[in-house]
Amino acid sequence: MRVVKLYSFDDIRVEDMPVPDIGAGDALVRVRSCGICSGDVMPWYIEKKAPLVLGHEPAGEIVKLGRGLEAKKIRGSEGKHINFSTSQPRNFFKKGDRVFFHHHAPCFNCAYCKRGDHVQCSTWRGSGIIPGGISEYALVPEVNLRGDTLLLPEKISFDHATLVEPVACVVKGLKRAGMKHGDTVLVMGLGVMGQIHIMLAKKYGAKVIGADKVPFRLEKAMEFGADSVIDISREDLADAVSRLTDGGMADIVVVGPGDIKAMSQGIGCAARAGKVLFFTPAGPDDILQLRPHDIYFRDINIITSYSCGPDDTKAALDLISEGSVDAQRLITHRFPLEKASEAFRLTAKAEDSLKVVVIF
Repeated sequence: MRVVKLYSFDDIRVEDMPVPDIGAGDALVRVRSCGICSGDVMPWYIEKKAPLVLGHEPAGEIVKLGRGLEAKKIRGSEGKHINFSTSQPRNFFKKGDRVFFHHHAPCFNCAYCKRGDHVQCSTWRGSGIIPGGISEYALVPEVNLRGDTLLLPEKISFDHATLVEPVACVVKGLKRAGMKHGDTVLVMGLGVMGQIHIMLAKKYGAKVIGADKVPFRLEKAMEFGADSVIDISREDLADAVSRLTDGGMADIVVVGPGDIKAMSQGIGCAARAGKVLFFTPAGPDDILQLRPHDIYFRDINIITSYSCGPDDTKAALDLISEGSVDAQRLITHRFPLEKASEAFRLTAKAEDSLKVVVIF
């Protein structure tokens, strides 16, 4: 099979690799579409994993089941996580099922899982799809199959299903930030993740301000429901937020860029008792300077949100299915596997594109 393998940020190749052998509880999926994640184009983040097969936003069709699953023909419900618990009815996938499959899945039994912090589960962190999402076939290990694989409704296309994981990350972040109806939300950075934040914040009744320097993305933010936008190449961000909120600033600030300057600016744009969500990590050697005195007396909460878990992916699929996330307009570019490096470069430019998808 063909795969797309990254050796360095500037060295991405289409290569041949054997189709993975599957175990008794695993599934083999013919990948049909895979999104390019903004994390894939952060050099410090992706190169530490090299060499690797790119892609963790895949969707496809089950073409082979392990022997332990082949004998079972009971189908799970659309949009439901398949439950393999011995204390409940055992539901299994079948060949031909169209699925979203997450690259990580938790154990559901550890202390982290029991409190809903699935991404801190050692099973979640140690799990993965083999060899990666931008490959003609992917092995979905038993833990991923039972823990975070979803049947796709017929109306959801494979390329639209590549948005399940990104939308799930936004669902988790807004949940952690405790967004309420009537909040003013500032979204810094209007790539695809920023646009999804705008859609969902509006759905749940927030007043939304978007900030970026790319005209294409500022225009898209208004199309997707932002109440106003700030061109940071023309106006100071904090001054503009103050103007738009009559000095009240933002109840929730979503800092999209994994950048120390942006994080500091985000804190400065928060209202008293506001919340600042760091949605993207900074580099391992970056240091953010804070004045604890100001943070304390302004009562600012700084919140992080890393990836997503099974509850979030289920909610994301529902949001895409009902149209609350406009998948059709979020996907701006599609590339064949042979041109995956071009898809990668376009995403890295962060200009006139939103979601870029590799299709098979």
